[in-house]
Amino acid sequence: MCQTSVKDNFNATDEKELLKKPQEEESMGKIDVPIGAGPTRAPKSSKKEDTKRESKKMEKKVEKKAANCQESQVAGLKKMTRLGMEAKKEENLPEWYTQVITKSEMIEYYDVSGCYILRPWAFSIWDTIKNFLDEEIKKLGVENCYFPIFVSRLALEKEKEHIQDFAPEVAWVTKSGDKALEEPIAIRPTSETVMYPAYAKWIQSYRDLPLRMNQWNNVVRWEFKHPQPFLRTREFLWQEGHTAFETREEAESEVFAILDLYATIYTDLLAVPVIKGRKSEKEKFAGADFTTTVEAFVPASGRGIQGATSHMLGQNFSKMFDIGFENPETKERSHVWQNSWGITTRTIGVLVMVHADNKGLVLPPRVASVQVVIIPCGITVDTKQEDRNRHYELCMQLEKELAGNGIRVKGDYRDNYSPGWKYSHWELKGVPLRIELGPRDIKNDEFVAVRRDTGDKTSFSRANAAERVKNLLDTIQHSMLEKATHEMKSHIKECFSLSDLAEELDRKNMILAPFCGDKECEEKIKTDSARGIDAEPGAPAMGAKSLCSPFDQPRAITEDMKCIHPDCSKKPEKFTLFGRSY
Repeated sequence: MCQTSVKDNFNATDEKELLKKPQEEESMGKIDVPIGAGPTRAPKSSKKEDTKRESKKMEKKVEKKAANCQESQVAGLKKMTRLGMEAKKEENLPEWYTQVITKSEMIEYYDVSGCYILRPWAFSIWDTIKNFLDEEIKKLGVENCYFPIFVSRLALEKEKEHIQDFAPEVAWVTKSGDKALEEPIAIRPTSETVMYPAYAKWIQSYRDLPLRMNQWNNVVRWEFKHPQPFLRTREFLWQEGHTAFETREEAESEVFAILDLYATIYTDLLAVPVIKGRKSEKEKFAGADFTTTVEAFVPASGRGIQGATSHMLGQNFSKMFDIGFENPETKERSHVWQNSWGITTRTIGVLVMVHADNKGLVLPPRVASVQVVIIPCGITVDTKQEDRNRHYELCMQLEKELAGNGIRVKGDYRDNYSPGWKYSHWELKGVPLRIELGPRDIKNDEFVAVRRDTGDKTSFSRANAAERVKNLLDTIQHSMLEKATHEMKSHIKECFSLSDLAEELDRKNMILAPFCGDKECEEKIKTDSARGIDAEPGAPAMGAKSLCSPFDQPRAITEDMKCIHPDCSKKPEKFTLFGRSY
């Protein structure tokens, strides 16, 4: 960093240059010419005068360098303190999203496309999700483990149908240093083929069941679509649970229990409403009997987004990897029934897209690493030091009281920033509640609380501060969920014709429509509902994609209802949720 003192700015190069003798300068053609003088050579001066002149030159040079350094510091500070959002959510969603996640210090970009640095402000949200889910799945009897990131080609290709969907995205290690590997090694896109050979060894008897394992890890899917931090990345964090049971009934029970936990993460922690349902045959996980999902909605883009999935694998993988046991009744060998399930750091991107506004991030209290920020106000240059100290002391007392009652709180006592700058800084970072404490508040034994989600400002008595703050944080959490739920429901429309469906897509809505469930019919719906509207670079096809068949159906299918595609003659099975999707 630049410093402005003469001493600190005097480097080795300056010293060497400035210690040159005047005679040396003359020999290099460096002569002093008075301003306004002609091209004639200046008369030689005495050695003493030359030394004096060089001393003045040195001082001017160093002073100029110091001034330049000061200017660069000021310019740097201006750049660093340019806090505000410059793009608007409703006008330029991609740029707005980029600004929110970078200016709030969630993400740092990396020099490998599709890979990102998760800064503490973002990783703390993942920590909260991880801690909640880890505790809940352990109650179900799930144990954590870890399997290697590398997969042999033989193992990966053992289940060709399963890996077919991942094949274009598999990253391969082909060299060690300058030496080519004899056999390329894949980096896991998912871990079925990594884990199940071990399951076949560990399960020999019905007494070895159920086997319920989970790992918190990273996976790599080298997608060629336009990467978006959190939402679509080449490397991401997730958990993947892989379980085996003696009976289908046990396996199915777990599928829905896990899905309920995923829904709870979204609604109770992230304040994001989701729709629980079953994926179509076209969209289900390759190799699964069926896939269940929680689907969220981003009103700003009018797109659905898959939140998490829980798959009932049936016996497809157990037959492929010969994972079986001796049936205690028939004494014959039976294959196990399996599930897999996972949730990813995409959750953070969904939170940002749903809640953030044109001032920046808006965090639900339950996942915010800082729930409350305390900012001292009203301190001026005329404030006496003893009053200043007393002011900070009272702020710290309030901070200690809140922290002692389980509230994640931070006091901002930096004296090189104004209260207004601090307001903008913490608003941008999305802290749910700001407490302002000024001289008048101290005198009246109260404090001012400002909600990030609504901007509402309320004065509270200092008595029972922790209880009041806790209640307000709960109110904020519920209010954010209610707002997001209202927005999602207002964007769900029922349609019974493909033309109506296409029109509602262009209005940024999701559509509930009767659907037969056929793969070919679904592809036609997607193709025929595309309107050629302007899409983001690398975005998915803009036709309607089936998101799920909701478990909570709007009504029963009646005899007079037809499949949403006009060319389809098959009887619709259920109402299916269609929409554009990430």
